[in-house]
Amino acid sequence: MTELFSAQASARRKGPSEGVQEVFNYINALEYGLKRLKQLPISLRLTREIHERLMKGARGQSLSPGEFRRAQNFIGPPGCKVENATYVPPPVPQMKDALDRFEKYLHERRRMLPPLVRLSLIHYQFEAIHPFWDGNGRVGRLLITLLLCSEGLLSQPLLYLSAYFERNRREYYRLLLDVSQSGNWTDWIRFFLDGVSEESRDAVARSNQLLALRQEYRERLQAQKFPGRTLELMELLFREPAITVSSARAHLKVTTRAAQQNVDKLLREGIVKEVTGRQRYRVFVAQKIIQIVEADTAPKQTRASGPGRS
Repeated sequence: MTELFSAQASARRKGPSEGVQEVFNYINALEYGLKRLKQLPISLRLTREIHERLMKGARGQSLSPGEFRRAQNFIGPPGCKVENATYVPPPVPQMKDALDRFEKYLHERRRMLPPLVRLSLIHYQFEAIHPFWDGNGRVGRLLITLLLCSEGLLSQPLLYLSAYFERNRREYYRLLLDVSQSGNWTDWIRFFLDGVSEESRDAVARSNQLLALRQEYRERLQAQKFPGRTLELMELLFREPAITVSSARAHLKVTTRAAQQNVDKLLREGIVKEVTGRQRYRVFVAQKIIQIVEADTAPKQTRASGPGRS
């Protein structure tokens, strides 16, 4: 997270690591999707547009970004052949038919199932169709957030099931595969709903921790009679946990010297820490904020795990 926020803050952002680039792309694709929802419902067209942005400059960028696959793919251990694959998605003609049915289900007005149960079915179906050469998992997880927002279940994109899926990675894949092989929808739906509950509680816990930290910082700065601009810069950290003197200057609309003075006040208070070790283009990070964001505060699962797919 420090690398991510530092790269976002730095004006000299060059060649971020593969993982950071993927997260940049995920954020950009999510923001793009939320804006597009104002003109376009979630559809195959929007899915392709999101995929193109997810893959730009990241893992799988050479595998037809923004286009559905035109040949058979499969999932299995590295180097395996299709006959030894763990899972083989539908061939292209059947894939096209499945995507058509998938889109019609997205737009279906007569909905007999509770919204979250319906969303669990949509997620499984997209992953089972596996319409792209690469990036299907990233698109599928992002679609969950977009659907939660588009259907009015969330006012802001504050629920991410990716962490839950990753913590329970083997079971996630096992249950998806179990639906395909034996039609075991019950366990998959229960797993998905447990994830929504767990990550919702996690989001509330993190939000409360961030609010408490914000109040602590505000009271500390006010007690020492720091100027209003220093408090304003502190508030900025809860939107942008890494800053530079240049970004502080632009936000506060002050001179470079005044911006540096306000950053130095936060530095002396231990609210930010310089992380580059450079004399120029320095980046200051609010490490306590980042610790709250990236800490694994959700309760651990005690499920039995089984063989998964790669």
